[in-house]
Amino acid sequence: MALQQNLHQRQKQVQRLAMTQTLQQSIQILQYNVEELQAFLDQKALENPLITVSNSREEATTPVSHSSTDENYLNQIPDSSHQSLFEYLLDQVHLTMRDTALRNLVLFLLEYIDHNGYLKISVDEVIQKTNANCVAVVDAITLIQQLDPPGVGAKDLQECLLLQAENDDWAPAMTAEILQHHFEDLANRKWTVIAKDYELSMAAIQTIFDYVRTLTPKPGAIFNSEGPQYIFPDLIVENHDGKLTIRTSRAAKPKIHFQKQYFQQMLQRKDAEVTDYVKEKKREFDWIARSLEQRESTILRVGRVLLDYQRDFFLEKTKDLRPLLLQDVALKLGLHESTISRSVNGKYVQTRFGTFELKSFFSSAVAKTDASPEGLSVDTVKKLLQKFIHEEDKRKPLSDAKIVKQLADQDIEVSRRTIAKYRESLNIPSSSARRRYE
Repeated sequence: MALQQNLHQRQKQVQRLAMTQTLQQSIQILQYNVEELQAFLDQKALENPLITVSNSREEATTPVSHSSTDENYLNQIPDSSHQSLFEYLLDQVHLTMRDTALRNLVLFLLEYIDHNGYLKISVDEVIQKTNANCVAVVDAITLIQQLDPPGVGAKDLQECLLLQAENDDWAPAMTAEILQHHFEDLANRKWTVIAKDYELSMAAIQTIFDYVRTLTPKPGAIFNSEGPQYIFPDLIVENHDGKLTIRTSRAAKPKIHFQKQYFQQMLQRKDAEVTDYVKEKKREFDWIARSLEQRESTILRVGRVLLDYQRDFFLEKTKDLRPLLLQDVALKLGLHESTISRSVNGKYVQTRFGTFELKSFFSSAVAKTDASPEGLSVDTVKKLLQKFIHEEDKRKPLSDAKIVKQLADQDIEVSRRTIAKYRESLNIPSSSARRRYE
């Protein structure tokens, strides 16, 4: 019997977000803190002869008189609180996931993410330790793999690179398929096998190989590096007789200047190659300028929402923060959660009583009470915990269970395990370690 082969072409329309290179760079500019932004612009000034940059950090540290209304950056704060990968992942879970059994499983799995970002426990081991079903475990792992940084939660290098490629709309076509089915062939340069299976040219495979080399094999390693030495605030909150205002700091508004005279001189040469070059560099200047304006506008918009929502805190530091999630601000501004996340991570606001990272104003609700129907924030519960321990009898310090009972007496239901985690995060020792015999 003859084997009949039917070949035909079919056109398929797929809707997909196409991220241009300039869009990706604009997103990156939003993500930069003040130090990183200045370094990026300094590098661009070296590469582009039409760009000069004013050093906003040096201008911001110029001494000003006490009568001036502008900020004094001589009191910059050393950044001594370097966040670990575990803390970074934990923040994302608390700010994006509701309190469910699946979230508890995610929190359990986070304990098994190593410093490089790999998940060091198998599905079978998780089932054995938690009695969860296989579907729930796989779902929890999938949720972790959707967190930032891309590639986190992978079981091995192949899956790590595959996750990064799958979440990158700019990845070359067929990258994910080749990583999944021909990872060893790609790594060992057995490209003829790949070319035959996918009917690709060697040049196309070379493009994929070059792209894969740009991916990180250790997505969590960045959290083991040294952080910036100083904090430069992006926003300034001022209190004028109870009227709060917020504005962008000078440090967060670097100035780029266009070399118009040089541009005109190059155009007068009547050289097509030179003309194309300077026009390309002018386009680069234009998108950087637009991206800087968009960055400033977005961070300021987020800051205004935080100022309005956490107004009591900005008026008086002793006031508790209200529960607030990234998605709440995203809905308010009509932006994506990832945009809000980029706008608050590594960005700081200066107030008359201290400088705070913007993401510190976000906190999930712990428990609802009659006095706080919207729920109490983690910050509020931590303050109560500190208060109870400060007032305890040091000869008979409160155990975590007794603190839970005291909170319950105020209609605040929190588990003993949660109290233990809060206590440890505040560097408060256990009751046995706090006990005094004097």
